[in-house]
Amino acid sequence: MYVAHLSLTDFRSYASVELGLEPGVTAFVGPNGQGKTNLVEALGYVATQSSHRVASDAPLVRRGAARAIVRCAVHRDDRRALVELEINPGKANRARLNRSPVSRARDVIGLLRTVLFAPEDLALSKGDPSERRRFLDDLLVARAPRFAGVRADYDRVLKQRGALLRTAAQARRGTRGAKRQDSDTAFAAAGAGDVLSTLEVWDAHLARHGAELLRARLELIEALRPLVAGAYAALAPTSAPATLAYRTTLSTGGDAEEGGPEGEIPGGRGSFDTQTLSTDLGKTLEERLRERLLEVRSAELERGVTLVGPHRDDLVLGLGDLPARGYASHGESWSFALALRLAAYDLLRADGGDPVLILDDVFAELDTQRRRRLAEIVAPAEQVLITAAVPDDVPQELTGARFDVAEGSVTRVR
Repeated sequence: MYVAHLSLTDFRSYASVELGLEPGVTAFVGPNGQGKTNLVEALGYVATQSSHRVASDAPLVRRGAARAIVRCAVHRDDRRALVELEINPGKANRARLNRSPVSRARDVIGLLRTVLFAPEDLALSKGDPSERRRFLDDLLVARAPRFAGVRADYDRVLKQRGALLRTAAQARRGTRGAKRQDSDTAFAAAGAGDVLSTLEVWDAHLARHGAELLRARLELIEALRPLVAGAYAALAPTSAPATLAYRTTLSTGGDAEEGGPEGEIPGGRGSFDTQTLSTDLGKTLEERLRERLLEVRSAELERGVTLVGPHRDDLVLGLGDLPARGYASHGESWSFALALRLAAYDLLRADGGDPVLILDDVFAELDTQRRRRLAEIVAPAEQVLITAAVPDDVPQELTGARFDVAEGSVTRVR
């Protein structure tokens, strides 16, 4: 798989740009702030319909423009697809495939597959659980685009259930002045009775969609484990081995989002493998999720938030018997983040076809040894796109085409 052409209209800093690309290595070189990352961000957006830099679409549209358009020609095997995305902040995005409209923008996910390395990846090993959940879910969607719908369904249910819980929590707070024996009556009078009955319906939806997402994550982690361990060993051969575990709210009572103690051993309290979660007590994941929702109902009504579900789980990264977060050095943290991306690349490649590798200003963050090792690992990929502030930041192992980026223009110089 490779991108043969990229066209941008009103995307980020570009009013218009047309780039012809080819297999092999391509480097975009120029000072910071000139628009190098905008180019590769656009390709990442086509692949995932999200940005690795910002949470919303508004910053992707050039100031003064109402929308942005990204087009790219993707070659895979002997097939060619022209994918077009129209980004409309505050509205539904639109998509075209080979110039014909598709019913939903997410229907073009999977036509371009990328693995993107960026300075922000350090958050995978040092940041909040949300960063690692996003890594897992983005990879799920890249492997099987139908999971974009599963994520959307789960998020929709979570939003609706959260609104009900906030309503109930407000009503409950309004009854605190009532006597204990009158509190239930006052609670119902405040309109919470209907909320609670409706909440049971949303519990069922949350458990169904949540179980599907949770099962897929667990299976994905099982596939990633040996790949992450191997990639980490190649990048940091003298370090302790890299491990993965999954901490879930099914056992932690809703605290996986906040995480356990930083000294907690991976695989310890609240961490499970696929078989344990699927077969423990002979219950399905959906049944266990519904049970946990009932167990924490009182706390949810008090706090007005959903405390159980995949949205509060965490991928626990370990080095030997210690968690990476809080114990790994800066270099080890970088190596772990890179190992996760390399494992994702290997997994997608095993599914069929090399994804496009994007290295956004990564080499400047690495020491000489890690730069060389990473360059050697990614060099055989079908297409590698690199951004760098100066030519010396591009390792010799990755010599290829080069574009200079300055003052809004992109010029091929090699």
